Amino acid sequence: MSGQELSREIGRHIRCCRKKRNMTLVQLAQAISKSKATVSKYETGEISVDVATLYEIADACHVHVEQLLCTRQSRAVISSTGESPAFFSGLSQFYSYMFDGRNNQLMRCVFDVLSEEEPGRYKAMMYMNFQDFDDYQDCENTYWGYIEHYDALTNIVMTNQDTPMEQIKMSILASFLDANTKWGLFCGISSRPMMPVANKMLFARGRLPEDAELIGRLKISKEDIRLLRLYNMFSVV
Repeated sequence: MSGQELSREIGRHIRCCRKKRNMTLVQLAQAISKSKATVSKYETGEISVDVATLYEIADACHVHVEQLLCTRQSRAVISSTGESPAFFSGLSQFYSYMFDGRNNQLMRCVFDVLSEEEPGRYKAMMYMNFQDFDDYQDCENTYWGYIEHYDALTNIVMTNQDTPMEQIKMSILASFLDANTKWGLFCGISSRPMMPVANKMLFARGRLPEDAELIGRLKISKEDIRLLRLYNMFSVV
């Protein structure tokens, strides 16, 4: 990727984050002590953004600076050695799917692996509920947190970028097994209405066909209800 292409990509991310915060060009320019014309050129890639200004823009938009970078260059790869489970091995990006029964809508998520903080622990961003995979960072909710691997379990614990009090946790059992998809349990707080919730979440190494079969798998089944009654708890296997 050339320098000009990189500037355009970073500018696109700046514009996406600014619009998500409902900020105008003037408001962002005032926040970072630049002119409106300069910020506009940042967003179009006409001029490059220096590192110090990039951090100022991230602070003004209330996002992590990684969200403004070109993700194709900044993602880390989960190691295939040591404590990394087979399902995640070699991935720098993966996907998950849920079904929201409140509005009968499929919810898709993209995870970007940003860096390895220590063996078996990776910093990551999660982008939830977007319209277009080509612009997945323009999403309803953005979370950041960590992927942590244990002997037979992978936990992903994240905080909402816009509402720090909101945390979510995803648990994937037997992630040491090599597979293209794995079931997980999503736990968090719903805002519509406000209440604790737990959902089935299907994790995938690649994008899945978004068809009736996928939605059928994501909906709570008779077997799920049978197990819920048996154990008096909602579980995903």
